[in-house]
Amino acid sequence: MNLAHPPYYIGCPSWSEKAWRESLYPPDAPDLDLLGLYAQVFNAVEGNTTFYARPKPEIVQRWADALPEHFRFSAKIPRDISHAGDLREHLGAVEDFLQLLAPLGSRLEPLWLQLSASFGPHRLNELGAFIDALEGRPLAVEVRNMAFFTKGEDERQLNRLLRDRGVERICLDSRPLFSCVSSEPAVLHAQSKKPKVPPRPAALTSFPQVRFIGGPDEAINEGFIVQWAEKVAGWIEEGRTPSVFLHTPDNIASPQLARRFHRQLMTLLPGLPDLPQLDRGRQVEQLGLL
Repeated sequence: MNLAHPPYYIGCPSWSEKAWRESLYPPDAPDLDLLGLYAQVFNAVEGNTTFYARPKPEIVQRWADALPEHFRFSAKIPRDISHAGDLREHLGAVEDFLQLLAPLGSRLEPLWLQLSASFGPHRLNELGAFIDALEGRPLAVEVRNMAFFTKGEDERQLNRLLRDRGVERICLDSRPLFSCVSSEPAVLHAQSKKPKVPPRPAALTSFPQVRFIGGPDEAINEGFIVQWAEKVAGWIEEGRTPSVFLHTPDNIASPQLARRFHRQLMTLLPGLPDLPQLDRGRQVEQLGLL
């Protein structure tokens, strides 16, 4: 894939998983080098870290220095904004957050707003006012209230609100995770934390957003990957630029799942090159890890 001119963006929930030294990074890679190495393989990342805590300015600058211009960092608005009362009361905090991440420039696209399960249809006016205050900044919204998954008027109102403002609705597909039966602690933990909502694969904008939550069963994952590759290929052929982020229960196998998805997409889009491989050194070759 020509990372400077990609037909789509692909990545993982983070870049700093130390266990990836067994599969993705050189075994002796310093922690500070991991983001730069990650960006040599993938061209996007979920900015989950900003949901839980604001980074220090020097860390943001380090990110900006490590990332090429084509990269996309989908930072989540902090949860003390998205999950703490009326969104309109936090517009000043949002502006401060955007100023903090300003060194990322155009790489900060789209910004993600993840709403809680308690954020229901009665708050759509609040959401609309919040979006309007962002003055056209590329934004994607993830909802978890089941009223928005009934294909009724509540869902239609949400979709109209977002579409009319050029805001994407993030599609989270957790079916692979919940289609398996497992006693593994990582799987049980993921099943207790991830929302069990129906997928909504309709694109409202030119930049559809997909979060694919894989499970431990490769056969189950494969069936859903085939479906999503067909959908993403269709979006690309329509002239859209989707983003796809691949999760696994503990995210240790996320890079492998992302590669599997990309290779399935390659079968549908002739000429799409494979993702780059990092040079992991002779030590790794001798261990048989490549």
